[in-house]
Amino acid sequence: MDEPWESHARQLTGTVVRPESRWHEPLATVPRHLFVPRWWVRGEGGRVVRDGPGDPDAWMRAAYRDRTLVTRVGPLHADHAEPGTVVRGRTTSSSTMPSLVVTMYRYASLGEGCRTLVTTGSGYGTALLCRRIGADQVTSVDVDPYLVQAAAERLGSIGLSPHLAVADLTQPLPDQYDRIVATVSVPRIPAGWLAALRQGGRLVTTVSDTGLLIVADKTDDGGATGHVAWDRASFMSARTGDDYSPSTLDAVFDLATTADGEVSVSPLPVLDVAQAWEVWSMLTLTAPGIEHRTDTAADGTRTTWMAHPDGSWARARTPAGERTSTVHQGGPRRLYDLLEEIRWRWIEHGELPVYGAQARIAPDGAMTLSRQGWSAIL
Repeated sequence: MDEPWESHARQLTGTVVRPESRWHEPLATVPRHLFVPRWWVRGEGGRVVRDGPGDPDAWMRAAYRDRTLVTRVGPLHADHAEPGTVVRGRTTSSSTMPSLVVTMYRYASLGEGCRTLVTTGSGYGTALLCRRIGADQVTSVDVDPYLVQAAAERLGSIGLSPHLAVADLTQPLPDQYDRIVATVSVPRIPAGWLAALRQGGRLVTTVSDTGLLIVADKTDDGGATGHVAWDRASFMSARTGDDYSPSTLDAVFDLATTADGEVSVSPLPVLDVAQAWEVWSMLTLTAPGIEHRTDTAADGTRTTWMAHPDGSWARARTPAGERTSTVHQGGPRRLYDLLEEIRWRWIEHGELPVYGAQARIAPDGAMTLSRQGWSAIL
């Protein structure tokens, strides 16, 4: 007789892959709930913890939906939170939505005997990979010792024993691999990845603060060539400690909120940049470091704020029922003008050149993206 979770796992599998997929069996047989016994959900004033064993029905519903489950906020893992705890801060670990995990692995073109390095997180993605290519071919690493310990125990409970290690992905890696698949993002490819990748090996990762998924194969010169996939993907940035450094832009956002600066009118309504992946990605490549905040008031008025470490700021507001926006900008650069240039290119051409771009990666990790006469260096 099936365990209660197995019918939920089959339903999830049916939403992610077709029956003939090689990922069908791993998805249907890995008990995701065991890797996420507790998680964080949005609540009043922040995120609140949910305990799976305390509400088995809710646990099954959450674990076997194709959704990302947040497991760590700031330095606090849900496993260690007292009931009723409310936290605020940036997400620092999660169990990625299963369909996105499978997408990353598919881009890796995994074959028999492919020794593969992956990132640990909750351990669920590692479990899927072990079921697909064999645990002896899998190395799973994370910067967080607790995540590695918990994943090892949960993987062991279902009979899987890959190699797990505490490691900072931004530093040199300990061995050689045929594939590197990172479900964390990086601002540029760490040179240590290229050194650890065997000749002809493939890396799959995403670029920090963009929706760009990079697929690249190692070349004879020690670098790699590939492309930006047409699929959109975004992950948390690789971290080196318990938490990310706090934002240094609060004072700049204060200016963006209160100062008048230069005032202009845009014929375009406010855009939630983080939801427009092409625009967001292109803007990040144009001016790395911009942070965004967007709000929709009860009456439908939309406001966006932009801030940059160089002190540049912008604020734009579109009143409810209108299409034009009033724009305020200040500092050494006009951030909203940069955004508008990209939006007009998007409107005029129907696309932006970032997706589908060729990627050339030097041995030191510097990456050049190019398409249709456009290029950017990371």
